[in-house]
Amino acid sequence: MESQLSITVLAVLFLLRSGGINYGLRPALALAPCNFPAIFNFGDSNSDTGGLSAVYGQAAAPAGETYFGHPAGRYTDGRVIIDFIAHSLGLPFLSAYLDAVGSNFTHGANFATAGSTVRPQNTTIQQSGFSPISLNVQYNEFYQFRRRSQTTRAKGGVFEKLMPKEEDFSRALYTFDIGQNDLTAGYFLNMSTSEVRAYIPDVLIQFATIVKNIYHEGGRYFWIHNTGPVGCLPYVMERIPILTSQVDRAGCASPFNKVARDFNRGLKHVVDRLRRQLPLAAITYVDVYYVKYALISRPKRYGFTEPLRACCGHGGKYNYDKNFGCGSTIKRGGKDVLVGKSCEDPSKHVNWDGVHFTEAANKQIFDHIVGGLLSDNKNSLTMACHRA
Repeated sequence: MESQLSITVLAVLFLLRSGGINYGLRPALALAPCNFPAIFNFGDSNSDTGGLSAVYGQAAAPAGETYFGHPAGRYTDGRVIIDFIAHSLGLPFLSAYLDAVGSNFTHGANFATAGSTVRPQNTTIQQSGFSPISLNVQYNEFYQFRRRSQTTRAKGGVFEKLMPKEEDFSRALYTFDIGQNDLTAGYFLNMSTSEVRAYIPDVLIQFATIVKNIYHEGGRYFWIHNTGPVGCLPYVMERIPILTSQVDRAGCASPFNKVARDFNRGLKHVVDRLRRQLPLAAITYVDVYYVKYALISRPKRYGFTEPLRACCGHGGKYNYDKNFGCGSTIKRGGKDVLVGKSCEDPSKHVNWDGVHFTEAANKQIFDHIVGGLLSDNKNSLTMACHRA
């Protein structure tokens, strides 16, 4: 009941404050709900279900403790938003494309990896922490999967049971949650806010190219998240000095959040343009920035007591230290000691490890976007196959 009330309150506030974008609820129309047989996801750690872990090593305990009871390839204590999306559509959790062990791709595949960017990075993951598996690489993986899955499926037997049907590629939902790392990558290379803002158009051009490529491969239904308030993440605020006057009432760094909003405005324009260019596509733009900032700026309303301080970390104002992250160990008295223990109750924290949201926060975000309240075309998740 309290959760429903929170959603109602957010709906009213959002409709009053959303400004130029016409967000609202889709009126009752005689349209049948969509039947998505598969999901193909592209993104970064916000939707990674095991990609980076398969390549560079498992996300360490206590990751996964809340839902899975063990590390499960996700950089949080439980499920990420794409898990809730899949479950709500009656589909199993997505297997990571890069995870060869025990994967089942019958109902889609996840190409996201933690640390991914839209634009390819010119540094290694050891140097910068950003994944070499940028969005263009994820598309290349999809392109190969699109073809090889059908060759494999034709072998019959167990192979047929593990691969999607040919027709499912045109009936599937294509989901995107990427862009956050493109912004932070610039800051971590000591770029100014103006320099980061200057390359946003190039990021968006490359993003649009990938959507078009998937469209030409038969993809028709797209669910696109904008990026969140990066200025509220401890790993940004701890690493980049900011002035007291640049901190807003929620405790977030305003300049970084302004750039995120600039990115989101540009992404919205890209989506509008893609709708004109891809006449058979149904594209839904989802404003996750709004709900993420709401959880941080009004935490008690949504059941949180710690909006900024990480649940799993070590030291500092935000319980975050880039040298001793969640699940890391240090030598003390000749012994390895875990310094990144989780907090007593992760459900009271918005932030899990200084970078990612907790399962409780991810569930709140999903609850607020699934019904179409934060979709620019008013489409709910189950109506995302319909063009507005």
